[in-house]
Amino acid sequence: MSKSDIALRKAETTNGVLPDSGLKALIASGAIAAASGVDEDQIQPASLDLRLGDVAYRLRASFLPGDHEVANRLDDSLVMHSLDLTRGAVLETGCVYLVPLQEKLRLPKDMSAAANPKSSTGRIDVFVRAVTDRARAFDGMAAGYAGDIYAEISPRTFSVLARTGDRLLQLRVRRGEPRPVRDLTFSLDLHPAADDIVGYRAKRHSRVIDLCGVGAHTVEDFWEPVRAREGRIVLDPGEFYILASKEKIVIPLDEAAEMAPIAPELGEFRAHYAGFFDPGFGVTHTRGKAVLEVRSRDVPFILEDGQPVGRLIFEKLTAPPDVPYGAEGSHSTYQGQGLRLSKYFQSTGQ
Repeated sequence: MSKSDIALRKAETTNGVLPDSGLKALIASGAIAAASGVDEDQIQPASLDLRLGDVAYRLRASFLPGDHEVANRLDDSLVMHSLDLTRGAVLETGCVYLVPLQEKLRLPKDMSAAANPKSSTGRIDVFVRAVTDRARAFDGMAAGYAGDIYAEISPRTFSVLARTGDRLLQLRVRRGEPRPVRDLTFSLDLHPAADDIVGYRAKRHSRVIDLCGVGAHTVEDFWEPVRAREGRIVLDPGEFYILASKEKIVIPLDEAAEMAPIAPELGEFRAHYAGFFDPGFGVTHTRGKAVLEVRSRDVPFILEDGQPVGRLIFEKLTAPPDVPYGAEGSHSTYQGQGLRLSKYFQSTGQ
């Protein structure tokens, strides 16, 4: 048996997060499936992009299905109306929508999965989480889960034009129980660059963001720059900010990372919505910061340069990815990023 065969056999039994090769194996076996097939460019180094289906249900409120299948809860007591995503539909701020996703799961008994918003989704303040049949919590799929996946979508600041096939969520699959190997506390960069901009604050009552319009939206129509005075800014309650970490973030090729969702001990604000970092992030560039989606909760809150704002939790992969984040042939948007808005906006050069 060759060394490569031995390495492959070991990866098939090792606990940890599955890389791209493991995801491809699950797709080939039918454990991850879609009626139209799974596209090659959905597969990331350690995660899989999930696609919206054909209809969005406008709900009265968010819910968890409990002992029921999600489809059996979608009656007149919960659904206000439905939207045809095959023709494109605007999902409005302040509303809650549920969209069946194209992908379905039939996980092996030793594998579980978790979902998280894609970076581009979190950076436009669209709150998205996964719902599954008989779930009592969002975003998690227990070992051996078999069934549909739904995206609960609630735009917070910007209304969005969505269509069938748009990708707002990503899926990470692991074998065995989660076993963090280390964590990293990172801090806030409020040291002004040459143009003295340290972040952006979202403008309310802006135009609709077209989710097919990559690089098509003018920054000034949606954002106002944030400038620090003496390395300090004040967050206004309820406003949405894009800021950046002071530290360069590097994810080794044999690990994946996730941001801890809330760190209440660090202050009265939330530091992000999107949390997956794939192996290879920051490896091939001299810079590669974490971009933070920040909202103060109840009161004005002062942030200072170098203040701790969150934690990255690292977990082993079952094997290194065939195509790391940022490598040629990968679909990596944010490799080498500094302070960077979502891909839907024109480049700010940072």
